[in-house]
Amino acid sequence: MIYFKRYFPPIQNIEIIARRFSIRDLARLHRDYGKGNWRKLKGVAYVELKDDTIRFAELHWYEAHGIGKREIKAKRFLD
Repeated sequence: MIYFKRYFPPIQNIEIIARRFSIRDLARLHRDYGKGNWRKLKGVAYVELKDDTIRFAELHWYEAHGIGKREIKAKRFLD
């Protein structure tokens, strides 16, 4: 996992990786954030790293209707 300060919207090329019972962490998501129609998604966006450099990266996150994006992670750099 790559640590970053923030990402710059918009996230582009969004794809669903998994949804509902295909998500391994579904029980934890329900416990921590509430029940919802959880999906795991991926997309690309610019991120600002801890050393203030800006890179283009692939992002993964969980999202549910009415709850929003949670646990956004940068997986790899694309530039």
